[in-house]
Amino acid sequence: MILLSKLNDLTTSRVLAYHAAMEEPASTPSRDAWRLLLAMFLSKESHDRFHAACAAAGTPHPGALKALIGLDESRPQSMRAVADGLHCDASYITSLVDDLEALGYVERRISPTDRRVKLVHLTPTGETARQRALALMHTPPPAFERLSDREATTLARLLSKVSAAPT
Repeated sequence: MILLSKLNDLTTSRVLAYHAAMEEPASTPSRDAWRLLLAMFLSKESHDRFHAACAAAGTPHPGALKALIGLDESRPQSMRAVADGLHCDASYITSLVDDLEALGYVERRISPTDRRVKLVHLTPTGETARQRALALMHTPPPAFERLSDREATTLARLLSKVSAAPT
């Protein structure tokens, strides 16, 4: 009976220790700021805005829009570079580029330096679609109207500082 009681106490203390470890870490200014940014990023408003940008660009889904936004009219990229930029598998990029090519937004061309490599070229039509999407996405949400110009400038400076930080 004493052994069972000690075992029960040990199990209880392990469970309590486990739950204590799983609890939210102590609040810090950095953690609070990140939590708020993440909440904005994952909000319905951000989701709806991204889908509205898809519609503005005429892309069939967000994956195609992300690929389109990552392209530059003056700098064609290999299919591998597009995949690396989106942190996804090359086979998925083939599907995305197929979608963009069907819309006339990109062309695949053989690299002049390596015939095994296909380069993705953004067409003028694709650049126009890309700019339409970016114009919509770069428009601040209504909540930003609560900020004074000085506050918005400070926020932009701080976000620039953390987005430029090495990871």
